[in-house]
Amino acid sequence: MTACGAPDPIRVLVVDDQELVRSGFCVILDTAEGICVVGEAPDGEAAVAAVAATEPDVVLMDIRMPGMDGLEATRLIAGAGLPGAPVRTVPKVVILTTFGLDDYVYAALRAGASGFLLKDSPRGDLIAAVRAAAAGDALCSPSVTRRLIEAFARRPPETTPSPSALASLTARERDVLGLLARGRSNAEIAAALFVSEATVKTHVGNLLAKLGLRDRVQAVILAYETGMVVPGGQA
Repeated sequence: MTACGAPDPIRVLVVDDQELVRSGFCVILDTAEGICVVGEAPDGEAAVAAVAATEPDVVLMDIRMPGMDGLEATRLIAGAGLPGAPVRTVPKVVILTTFGLDDYVYAALRAGASGFLLKDSPRGDLIAAVRAAAAGDALCSPSVTRRLIEAFARRPPETTPSPSALASLTARERDVLGLLARGRSNAEIAAALFVSEATVKTHVGNLLAKLGLRDRVQAVILAYETGMVVPGGQA
């Protein structure tokens, strides 16, 4: 029985203009426990339509495609600007890229992507990436995570959020956000603050809700953009 027959599988849509690449990802994911590929798309326009039709939890999105590229499709999908019937939840978009610091990756993160994965990542990393995205965890290829976030933070956005954007957070929530921005896992944050992982998860959920953010990656970006954390410095 395939993963699609399992109860509540993670539903995945694979978007890439190269058929062989799409097929390879689909084969890997469909054989992984608890994951079900619900559709494929060769470009951004087809991806937007497929999201509305298949209601995926996670979208693996190539960026450089003919017609509507992955960047515009990510804006529409992550921004809930989809035509037709509303989906049950806004899916997490994971950018597939050949280049660790492709300029399009920065724009995609600002457009609402939850993270990115290098196309040549091992099979296990692809499966782990889908599960991490579905769970709302930070998602970047480990080899370039720090470089990506710090380089991203140095690029001036059109409008830089004021530090006052963080005013609604409690002192402990700010502590958690600072550690998130340094790439710490829930377990590492719990150890640093002498609390349980369950407490950390509660703080993360609360700060995301207060700041109107969809996941941990967006929280990390905000921490850098507001100057709460300085690239290369201390939280």
